[in-house]
Amino acid sequence: MADIRNYTLNFGPQHPAAHGVLRLVLELDGEVVQRADPHIGLLHRGTEKLAESKTYLQSLPYMDRLDYVSMMCNEHAYCLAIEKLTGVDVPLRAQYIRVMFAEITRILNHLLWIGAHSIDIGAMTMFLYAFREREDLMDLYEAVSGARLHAAYFRPGGVYRDLPDTMPQYTASKIKNAREVARLNENRQGTMLDFIEDFTRRFPACIDEYETLLTDNRIWKQRTVGIGVVSPERALQLGFTGPMLRGSGVAWDLRKTQPYDVYAEMDFDIPVGKTGDCYDRYLVRMEEFRQSNRIIAQCVKWLKANPGPVITENHKVAPPSREGMKTNMEELIHHFKLFTEGMHVPEGEVYVGTEHPKGEFGIYMVSDGANKPYRLKIRAPGYAHIAGLDEMARGHMIADVVAIIGTQDIVFGEIDR
Repeated sequence: MADIRNYTLNFGPQHPAAHGVLRLVLELDGEVVQRADPHIGLLHRGTEKLAESKTYLQSLPYMDRLDYVSMMCNEHAYCLAIEKLTGVDVPLRAQYIRVMFAEITRILNHLLWIGAHSIDIGAMTMFLYAFREREDLMDLYEAVSGARLHAAYFRPGGVYRDLPDTMPQYTASKIKNAREVARLNENRQGTMLDFIEDFTRRFPACIDEYETLLTDNRIWKQRTVGIGVVSPERALQLGFTGPMLRGSGVAWDLRKTQPYDVYAEMDFDIPVGKTGDCYDRYLVRMEEFRQSNRIIAQCVKWLKANPGPVITENHKVAPPSREGMKTNMEELIHHFKLFTEGMHVPEGEVYVGTEHPKGEFGIYMVSDGANKPYRLKIRAPGYAHIAGLDEMARGHMIADVVAIIGTQDIVFGEIDR
């Protein structure tokens, strides 16, 4: 009698962030997954090695390109690591701006996640809804940094510049007539903080729209309830963090347990799941939308009332003002030295973990006192999550693998560092 053997299949690309950079080999018994073997290394960028040959400031834009959906959150951990080694103080206003943009980035990340996850499972409309709100938030990125994606806005010692007093306006074109443009510009008449405040007021209604589409949708529940279940004990053993860990019922959030910048001043809750399946992780992220919105509203209120400097006065770390550089010889020398040679960070080693939208994003940095890191190691949350893919997919159908990749919210820029 002939041997009945399982057959293997190259799966994907399915998820938008796994567009040919993930080779997933499935071992199948019929349509049931017996083993899932993720092969990574198809995108390898060598970011950690590159950082060792660049000055501290030159390496900062590489951080945006790790998880290219959570740009400023990557920069945040990198800046905090340098500040911990140098002992530099960050002005309070800069800390509030950082926290506000970190939460804006969390919303941006989760919007792309819910759009991509839904389209993977077959809910087309959700993608269009999510990108409607993403567009407003990408405008904020562009307004502060000049770039819509790779912002490089955070700096060791603060942020690149203060928030602008005006928001970019739409102009009439062949596509948009004057009446439509007037409607689009209605909430762009004031400062950037006015625009963000308006966003925080209308965003909860948008979240309700998403939930109306998905939360009680029977097809959505059939595709996510009971799929990819991870117990709290196993989630901890696998090194899961962020929504992947909280979805299993573990209330662990670095913004609460090890607060950095001004998170200790913020009033927000940690959403947790019960069963640790794809549906619970979906609910956790939907609640994170609301909690991030709360934090942004608190930051806007404080920033409106408290002007001040947004970057440290220590010119060994941050450049002097343009005006000072052009009128003062010492400041010109500081400027020249900083941008040619870079800052010298004291000897030592440091690890800083931050609550990134996908989990714990950590920077381990070793300095030998030179103007570039001796060693930089990045702890990417997605790396641990994709390692759990095999265990999560076993015994499920091929179609469920799609839901599991979606619920992990993986981006290969950070996995293939």
